Amino acid sequence: MPAPHFPDLTLDSAPPAARRTMEGMARKQGGLVPSAVARLAASPETLDAFLRASAAFESTTLDPLSREVVVMTMATRNECHVCVENHTERLTSLDAAPELVAALRAPEDRPLPDERLEGVRLFTLAALKTSGAVGDDDLRAFLSLGHTPRNALEVVLGIGAYTISTLANRMTGAPVGTVPA
Repeated sequence: MPAPHFPDLTLDSAPPAARRTMEGMARKQGGLVPSAVARLAASPETLDAFLRASAAFESTTLDPLSREVVVMTMATRNECHVCVENHTERLTSLDAAPELVAALRAPEDRPLPDERLEGVRLFTLAALKTSGAVGDDDLRAFLSLGHTPRNALEVVLGIGAYTISTLANRMTGAPVGTVPA
């Protein structure tokens, strides 16, 4: 059931500034849009900011699995079931090991079976815990696994993008799935 203040908007009920984005998604998905988008469309600016930040994060030099580690770390930390489900599908499409997916989905901090990806998870958590004032030890540990200073800043970009998504999904009560545009 939709949150009373955040119903699933359609092309007819969404603010005009959100309609173009929704139309583009609906064309690609057979007339459907993710429910999270249908609710986030109440603020075209927030919808646009998330999509732009997410696209920028996807274009970073972090490899796809590392990006998904950042996203899933945010999703489990912020208890966003929409992101957990959607990004579990993404991990599966990337042929991620089942042990990795299970560890990322766990609500408790479970170490990842891959040392390099565990470094991404720990660095993401350190950046969150310190509001970006990551200590030298945490940064050195991240860099020692083959990551770069650029990657460290790209983790921050992922945190920003998925702070928007996870908090908005929770606020709007967005369910997993799609709705008619």
